[in-house]
Amino acid sequence: MTMSRRLPLQLAILATTLAALYGTSAHAQQAKEVTFAHQDMLVPLRLVMESGEVEKATGYKINWRMFAGGGDVIRAMASGDVQMGETGSSPLTAAASQGQDIKLFWISADIANAEALVARNGTNINSIKDLAGKKVATPFVSTAHYQLMAGMKMDGVDAKSVNVMNMRPPEIAAAWERGDIDATFIWDPVLSKIKASGKTIATSGSIGKRGAPTFEGIVVNAKWAAANEPFMVAFVKALNRANEEYKATGKSWTPDSPQTKAMAKWTKADPKDVGAAMALYTFPTMAEQVSPTWLGGGAAKAMANTAAFLKEQGRVQEVKPDYSAFVTTAYVEKAMGK
Repeated sequence: MTMSRRLPLQLAILATTLAALYGTSAHAQQAKEVTFAHQDMLVPLRLVMESGEVEKATGYKINWRMFAGGGDVIRAMASGDVQMGETGSSPLTAAASQGQDIKLFWISADIANAEALVARNGTNINSIKDLAGKKVATPFVSTAHYQLMAGMKMDGVDAKSVNVMNMRPPEIAAAWERGDIDATFIWDPVLSKIKASGKTIATSGSIGKRGAPTFEGIVVNAKWAAANEPFMVAFVKALNRANEEYKATGKSWTPDSPQTKAMAKWTKADPKDVGAAMALYTFPTMAEQVSPTWLGGGAAKAMANTAAFLKEQGRVQEVKPDYSAFVTTAYVEKAMGK
């Protein structure tokens, strides 16, 4: 009698133990996997994606998933499907303003002149002031959108007088081909394609110097990063290695170079456009990453300015008093051995 009563109890204990063990092993497997949302910007991260060096160094499986824009990346991260991703400063700021638990830990590029306002030949657009009454396409809540609106404000152009249209990069390329739009503020690979039949009116660099700088960054779910610190440090080391490779050899890459082919493969860019497009960006060193210019203060300040713009646009409800809580130097410092 006692035996038969105890047996179910023992089985229950065994089942609980097995479940706990299975759960632990499943968690261990899960912890060794990460989904990274990437875009099509021509930045040295593509060399890391191609080499598989982070996977080899850490034993993690990385699922590289391509997204059309930073807004899509942020939404995927909010859903929990994606742990890490690359996004421009504008979608990043929108996410931070909404309280998303993310950390900016790497500046993948100072956008400099890699985004530009290009007007189609024959539209009589020679300055930002000429945009009144024209159709201008840009991906909303992107860094390009932020700078388009900032540029118009600086030049006294009433935003209501311009038909600003929300399109993703592939849609912009198609609309340009059809002649449906007069101008666009966009990045590569679309930028290289449209320059042949258009005129550059302003760049992210020229508008940035007037007080509205933008950047491309890599963000991570804060809790995931804290639980996977060795991976984060290895990832940062690989990002820096790729930047250094580009700085050392990038000017000598040809369309047939393996690096160019890797860049083109992951971005769908034309290999012949890669060199010129990458030259428009600047890629901060590790020391520059943690300096007051970027992760050490400048990024949070740029986010505060961007947040004010996003609130004006009705894209966020509130502006945080300080954005430094969404930026960390920790992983770069550890990669530097500090």
